[in-house]
Amino acid sequence: MRWAFGAVAPLIMAIPVLAAAADGNAAAGKAKAEAAGCVACHGTAGIAAGAGVAAYQGVPNLAAEPDLFIQFQLVFFRNGVRKNEIMNATAKSLSDEDIRNLGAYFASLPATEPPPGTDPAPDETELGGRVANAIHCTNCHGDHYEGVDNIARLAGQCEDYLYKALRDFKSGVRTTTGPVGMADVLYPLGDPEMKALAHYLSRLR
Repeated sequence: MRWAFGAVAPLIMAIPVLAAAADGNAAAGKAKAEAAGCVACHGTAGIAAGAGVAAYQGVPNLAAEPDLFIQFQLVFFRNGVRKNEIMNATAKSLSDEDIRNLGAYFASLPATEPPPGTDPAPDETELGGRVANAIHCTNCHGDHYEGVDNIARLAGQCEDYLYKALRDFKSGVRTTTGPVGMADVLYPLGDPEMKALAHYLSRLR
């Protein structure tokens, strides 16, 4: 696994925001999330809705994502490093203080509850677990996939969002904004393995 030089430059742009990361105010972040319309897609408790815009676009859960991860992604959307028409427009209206507050707010929210009922695809869960171990996801995302610093929480994330993200990283549609080149990590995986990995991670808590 090698470090991707292209991932370093975006991190530099985040430094002004991260310099005062500890100053984020969760209450102010909640107010900003409501005012900016974040709740329309990402839910009132940071859990993406299961229908409508969220379902159509594969919108992620934000609850319990690491503070710095939220901040980094908002900076990347604001600067156009990450591409999404809605998020690019929304992030451009955010100040550095807004971004710090939003990071604090979403990080303070409890993670999603375990999915109800029995696993509809236990074979995919088993395969996904083996894939996660094989490509060492915990090296960056934490022992329990809880996210670490500016690296995303994967446990309990929306399955369709994870699947799309994995495919986009592998194809180059989405560029790496972390320290490791995701395209390199995912290179050996076929579509069935990525689908199984997304299913496995979505059921973790």
